[in-house]
Amino acid sequence: MIVVSNRIPVTPGHEEAFEQLFRASMKHVHDQPGFIRNEIHRRRPMKRDGRRWIEDPEGETHHEIKTWWRSLADFEGWVGSESFAAAHRERPSTDMVRGPAQLSIYEVVDVSEAASR
Repeated sequence: MIVVSNRIPVTPGHEEAFEQLFRASMKHVHDQPGFIRNEIHRRRPMKRDGRRWIEDPEGETHHEIKTWWRSLADFEGWVGSESFAAAHRERPSTDMVRGPAQLSIYEVVDVSEAASR
């Protein structure tokens, strides 16, 4: 299994519009062979204050779009598909992002989950 992480620097004040844009594009990936799940993460800037975590108003903000795939070949199939092109036709406006996205691919080597209740 692999996880593809796309880190995107979203301009403050555009978070909800950016998230809505990605929510709308998710429908194009759900039926792809090997697709497992998709998540949108909004970074919450925090810093340590003694024993507590507190908001860090000066901390860097960005979003990460993460998709889980059965294999790298399945992800590559998605990238080459018409569904991928359709999902990426509507791009974030230039004022919505502060710079280029950074894509990383991770191989899942171990999984730990909470015991069922």
